[in-house]
Formats: sequence, C-alpha cells, structure tokens
Amino acid sequence: MSNSKISLVECPRDAMQGWAHFIPTATKVKYLNKLLEVGFDVLDFGSFVSPKAIPQLADTKEVIPQLILNDKTKLLAIIANTRGAEEAVQYDEIAYLGFPFSISETFQLRNTNKTIAQSLAQVEEIQKLCVQHGKQLVVYISMGFGNPYGDEYYAQVDIDWVGRLTAMGIHTIAMSDTVGVAQPDNIEYIFKHLIPEFPQATIGAHFHSSQATWREKMDAAYSSNCLRFDSSLKGIGGCPMAEDDLVGNIATENIVHWSKEKNIYLSLNETAFAEAMMMAGEVFV
Repeated sequence: MSNSKISLVECPRDAMQGWAHFIPTATKVKYLNKLLEVGFDVLDFGSFVSPKAIPQLADTKEVIPQLILNDKTKLLAIIANTRGAEEAVQYDEIAYLGFPFSISETFQLRNTNKTIAQSLAQVEEIQKLCVQHGKQLVVYISMGFGNPYGDEYYAQVDIDWVGRLTAMGIHTIAMSDTVGVAQPDNIEYIFKHLIPEFPQATIGAHFHSSQATWREKMDAAYSSNCLRFDSSLKGIGGCPMAEDDLVGNIATENIVHWSKEKNIYLSLNETAFAEAMMMAGEVFV
C-alpha cells in the first residue's frame, strides 16, 4: 500500500509534561498556536490531571481560551480519571479526550494509581461523558508492545483488549510503545491482526523510540495498514518511567522526511513547520 494518507498527531503535551523547569503559560500559548498554524490533524496540547502529578500542565485551563483554532486541527487533552474528564468535556474547543489504559498491571498502578479493573470502570464512565458531550475518547493501550516489569504479555492480550474497548463504543485506539521495546515483527503482527478485525475503529501508533529504531517501527506499522501516528517535534518527550534519556517520542520531522520518501502527501504548512522547529529549540532549553 503506497501513498495512503496518514494522520499526524503532534504531541507537545507529551514533550512538555516531563520538562524539568516550568514553561511560562505565554510561551506555551505561542508555541501551540504555531503548531496549530502548521495544520496537524490532531494536537495533543494539554491535560486535566492533578497539578501535583504534572505541575507543568497545571495551566491548561488558562491556555485554552488563548488558542487560535482552525478547521483542520482538532484538540486532544489527556485525562487520567473521571474527574478530569468531567472538567475537559466542558470545553467546546476540545474534540478528543485521551486516556492511558495500561495492559501492564504494574504500570497502571504507577501511572494512575489504579488497577486495570478499576481503570476499565473509569473508561466506561468517561466514554459515557464523551457521548453525552459530543467528544471522542481515545484510549492509549500503554505497554502495548511489552513491559519491563515481568507482567504477562503476548500480542493476543492487545487484541482481546481492543475487542472489549470497541464493544464499548470506543473507536480510536493508539497502541503505545511506552518504553520503546516494540520490534518490527511484533508491530506487524499486532496491526495486521487488529486493523482487519476492527474495521470500525481507527487504530494508531504512539511509538517511543531511540534515534536508531524509529524508521523500522514506522515501516512495520505503515506496511501493516496503520495510518495514524503520534510524534513530537525534535522527539522530545516519552515516558519518565522508561528511565532512558535516549527513548523519546518519534521526531515529527523524521516522519515528515519519511513521508516525502514514500510519496505520502502531508498537507502541512511548511513555512509554519520550519518556524515551529525553531521555536521548539527555544521552548525546550
């Protein structure tokens, strides 16, 4: 399959959340507005989580009214529980709510302080809220390609969970390589099984990767009909739990170059993209 249109989800929220010093609200707004100008399909811009847990994003509510929205880019906010979802759904500007759902019990407890069973109950509550308020829930299958804790993992677990989630009416799911362990054969196996089995769903990839392995991950996913990819400019971000400075998000600029090589058309504003790249160097210093 060549030249298929892909959807790009730019993730400045993922880049910012672990940043050591607080990025001033005005700087965030300026950067996010430049990313909106670029014309990504989705902008993962902020979160409604405890300020104690993620102090960097405590100003999300202040940021929202200052964003210059357009018809092309939809806003996504991360939430970690029903309380956060109740806040997020009040904003007309937000189209998507993203929930990290780990299939590793250890990581789910570390990440949201809940068991998998408790998290599934939250997903049901959040999905109801989304339906009531005209939002779409995006569930991130965290540790979707394995985990470092010794928790049981095999690809069929992913497939079973996607089945349960789609049965609840959730139609956007991002398979997440939280600690950068995905291998091409595993990526191919998962997407080649998931995508035909759940044609009503959009199943994307949120890869964390070292600089050496991003291309093989993209190739494996794309050749297996995955067409939705999360990334961040300069590859900033990733999971603090990984404890590996070399494993961050896949760099958006790499995906842009990769797309050109494969003749995949991206309707991005190239001037704004170049300006956003320069701005990223100033924001993340």
